Amino acid sequence: MDEKEILGILKDAVVKGDEKLSTETAKVAIADKMDAYKCIKEGLSEGMAVISDKYDKREVFVPQILRSARAMNMAVELLKPYLKAGDSKTSGTVVIGVVQGDIHDIGKNLVKLLCEAAGVKIIDLGKSVSIDKFVDAAKESNADIVGMSSLMTTSMIAMPDAIKAIRDTLPDCKIIIGGGAVSQGYADKIGADGYADDAAKALKLVESILEA
Repeated sequence: MDEKEILGILKDAVVKGDEKLSTETAKVAIADKMDAYKCIKEGLSEGMAVISDKYDKREVFVPQILRSARAMNMAVELLKPYLKAGDSKTSGTVVIGVVQGDIHDIGKNLVKLLCEAAGVKIIDLGKSVSIDKFVDAAKESNADIVGMSSLMTTSMIAMPDAIKAIRDTLPDCKIIIGGGAVSQGYADKIGADGYADDAAKALKLVESILEA
């Protein structure tokens, strides 16, 4: 198989949630000495972007996106040892968490997985994270970015206060948001520095901020 074909199969394996196919293809890529970062970003990550889009359109549901995430994760674990230090142009620290009152963390976990695979240091605060916890973690780690997600309209109202509290402590820290409850318009309204509606776009957003 040539490189383009391998990348296509990795993408399809994630879309199908086929763990066996994703791991076997990752092994082929390793044996062929393909660039591990390219396999993750242009193969596995692209597949996750497709399944995330289908999830947003309600064409697939939680069980399918979890299968896809597992298929991707297993392949990433195989490829990780072959990532070179210079593969990613980005370096930095990102604090992420689901805002207080919300326990939906699938999207957040996918963002974490993609960013770590790209070489970004992630501090994962988990779900239902208080404003104080976001602020303390950002301060302690001197974070470059804080990422907050919300899938519930009842919890997204905490974001403006969180943004203000983080900026009062770390004026240069960038703040990005995501999740089904929010939008680009809401991000603009509350003064966030960026918005992404799926994990693959979140990775691109993080990379663009860290590279700036």
